[in-house]
Amino acid sequence: MAWVADTYASLMPGEINAMACVTAKPLSQGGIRGRTEATGRGVFYSLREACSVAEDMKELGLSAGLEGKRVVVQGLGNVGYHSAKFIQEGGGVLVGLAEHEGAIHNPKGLDLEKVMAWRRETGSLLGFPGAQDLPNSADALTLPCDVLVPAALEGVITGANAPAVQAKIIVEGANGPTTVEADTIFRVRGTMVLPDMFANAGGVTVSYFEWLKNLSHVRFGRMQKRAEEGAYGRLLGAIESSTGRTFAEHERRALIRGAEEQDIVNSGLEETMINAYHGIRDIQKRLTSAVDLRVAAYVNAIDKIAMSYMELGIFP
Repeated sequence: MAWVADTYASLMPGEINAMACVTAKPLSQGGIRGRTEATGRGVFYSLREACSVAEDMKELGLSAGLEGKRVVVQGLGNVGYHSAKFIQEGGGVLVGLAEHEGAIHNPKGLDLEKVMAWRRETGSLLGFPGAQDLPNSADALTLPCDVLVPAALEGVITGANAPAVQAKIIVEGANGPTTVEADTIFRVRGTMVLPDMFANAGGVTVSYFEWLKNLSHVRFGRMQKRAEEGAYGRLLGAIESSTGRTFAEHERRALIRGAEEQDIVNSGLEETMINAYHGIRDIQKRLTSAVDLRVAAYVNAIDKIAMSYMELGIFP
């Protein structure tokens, strides 16, 4: 992407916004912090938000919240690894992990970083201490779990294996991992599917933030970080004066720290994913019970386009 941006700039001399022609560039070439892990972080935010709605979790026979939910992640590339990382940090229990060479399963949970270290050392997930080996990677899709995250290949959940999928929630980290036939089975069964057009949109969302950064020609956080720290410091000083308590230096640093670029990026991504989920869910609840979140997401998108066209006077 840096090569594309440089080539574009050479073809468009004098174009001050040339760096904004593409995104996912290295940091030194106009990229943005948080872009690498953005898709996986978005998968986590989408799952966490869906799990926070007690009414919906009750319908699935699950408790509210991500804590303790058994999760299987298929694919440990950029999206799958970061999805698994943030889900585990958020309280989910990784009971199954799959890659092209096979899969491993432990109902008590797997330590992601130890698994990744094992794979780097041995070249395979298989043989990880304390886990059951599944030589056929696709078998991970039907493991006992609450949440399944297909985060690698298109069309891995089909009409043939969908009936055996035990997950109550499927989060599409990959593009198009569920076929039309499988989607129909899940809709009839009542399985919650967080569709790819929503769940894996973290990467393109942060690419949008990178585009904004390139157009503004200033790093996020640069203008306000010190001002925030000054304001927080004065507030902390007032609290110390009124209470007589003096905060330790490490507490003071943590409390007055101003937002860096990555803090702002993560905050913007979290806000986007939360609002998007509830926008989709609200449409689903207003429509018939036969409408799932995928259809609701399309309705949401098309409605926005139609409203924009109407307001422009393109059609009545």
